Amino acid sequence: MVTVPYFCPDVPHLNRNPVFLYYQDGFQKPNPFSPDIVVAIDDVAGKKLDAVEALASQTLEGGANGSASLYPDDPEGQRRRREEVRKSFEGRFASTAQRFREGLVKWYGEELGKKAKYAEAFEICEYGRRPDAEEIRKLFPFFPSR
Repeated sequence: MVTVPYFCPDVPHLNRNPVFLYYQDGFQKPNPFSPDIVVAIDDVAGKKLDAVEALASQTLEGGANGSASLYPDDPEGQRRRREEVRKSFEGRFASTAQRFREGLVKWYGEELGKKAKYAEAFEICEYGRRPDAEEIRKLFPFFPSR
């Protein structure tokens, strides 16, 4: 809808669709996640974990299905909860790297792709522009050139 004139009259429409990406989730229906792009995040994993921790209502308190009661009032309980959440996300990033190792090798080459410890994966959404490998490398300029 971002290309439809007057759909949102206060915002100019785009002349062509951008690239939309799905982020990995655990849903299997109607279609299981199938990544087109896998990004090694080893260099920024610590910053990402700090950001996760900063979103207390979404992580420390459990997000949409959680509650403030998951985040204790006492400092030691809070420390343990932060550690638990960080370990959970760290495990998720590590699991993504293992599960989609082939994608890491595709984008980073054999040596770097096999070394990556943490990753995030994305699937190109069919509703947006469908970039080829050359454009993906422009959109993700940290991928090594081939």
